[in-house]
Amino acid sequence: MSNVQFISQYGHEEVAFFQNEAAGLKCIIGIHSTKLGPALGGCRLYPYASLDDALFDVLRLSRGMSFKNAAAGLPIGGGKGVIIADPKQKSRVLFEAYGEAVNSLQGRYLTAEDVNTTVQDMSWVMNKTKFVVGQDGVSGDPSPFTAIGTVDGVKATAKFLFGSDSLKGVKIGLQGLGHVGFDVCRQLYEAGAELIVATHSNRANMKVAVEEWGAKEVTDAELYKTECDILVPCALGATLNYDTIPELKCKAVAGAANNQLLDDECGKILKARGIAYAPDFIINGGGVINAGQEAFTTYDKEKVLKQVHNIYNTVYNILDESKTTGEPEGVIAQRFAEERIKNGL
Repeated sequence: MSNVQFISQYGHEEVAFFQNEAAGLKCIIGIHSTKLGPALGGCRLYPYASLDDALFDVLRLSRGMSFKNAAAGLPIGGGKGVIIADPKQKSRVLFEAYGEAVNSLQGRYLTAEDVNTTVQDMSWVMNKTKFVVGQDGVSGDPSPFTAIGTVDGVKATAKFLFGSDSLKGVKIGLQGLGHVGFDVCRQLYEAGAELIVATHSNRANMKVAVEEWGAKEVTDAELYKTECDILVPCALGATLNYDTIPELKCKAVAGAANNQLLDDECGKILKARGIAYAPDFIINGGGVINAGQEAFTTYDKEKVLKQVHNIYNTVYNILDESKTTGEPEGVIAQRFAEERIKNGL
C-alpha cells in the first residue's frame, strides 16, 4: 500500500512537509484527528533512510496518538512530528525552525518531546511557538510516566497469565534501554523479575542492567527466540512482524514501544499463536496523560498519577475481553478508541 493510500485509509486531516535548508530542517507533521481537540503528539528525531520511511512512520504514529489520547479519556486529538536528521545534528537553530513549522499550523497541532528529543529541545521550539506541552517546570519529561504505566500494564498482564500481579521470578524479555526502557527495566528489577535484555545502543545502560540488576544480555534476534513469560518491547515500532512473530517463545507481549505490530494482520497472527497482547497505545499512555493535562487544564501531578495507574485496569480488561470473545486485543482497543472519537468522551 502506498503512503497516499495510507493517508486516505487512515483518515488523516492534514499531512505537511516542511523544509528549511539554512537550519538543516526536513520534517513532516501529521494531523490525524482534531475531533476531540487539538492534535497532540511528540516530535521524533530520527535518521530515516528516505522521505517515504519518515512519512510511513508519521502516518502510523499520528493515527496511534488519536487512539491513545481518546482511550486515555483526554479531550485532545492525535498528531505527530518527525524531524529527519541524525541526533548528532541537533541544534537550537534546527528546533527553532521546527517551532516555526508548528506555529504555522495555528494551534491545530501541539508538539512535545519524543524519541531523540528532550525538554531542552522543546525550550528552543518554544522560542518560535506557544503550541508546546511537556514544558520544564510544568509537566516536564513524560518518560517517567510512560514507564510507570508500562510497568502497571506488565503487572496486569502477569495477573491475567498467572492470577497474580507479582513479578517475582517472572521471566521478562525487554527490548530497548532508552529513557523509558531503562526506567521500565529498573522497576521490573525492583519488582523481582528475571531479566533478559537487548538494545541497539545505550551501552552504559546495558552495563547497569547486567552488572547491577543481573540481566542477561542478548541480541534482538536472540530475544525473539528466547523463552520468557512476557516480552516487553521498548524500542522502535514494527518489531512484531511476519518474520519475528513466528519465532516468539513468550506467553504475552506488553511493552512501551509505539506501533509494535507491523499491521493489523500481525495482531491476528499473535492471537492465533495464543500470545496475549497488551495494545501499545493503551499500555504506553502514561506520558501523554501527563503532557496532555498541561494542554487542557491546570497541571496536577497527583491526578495524573491516578489516571496513569488506571492503565492497569484497562489492560487487564482488554486481555480478559479478548479471552472471552476471541477477538484480537488490538481490535478491541481500537474500537474502544474509535467510539470515543466518534461519539465524544
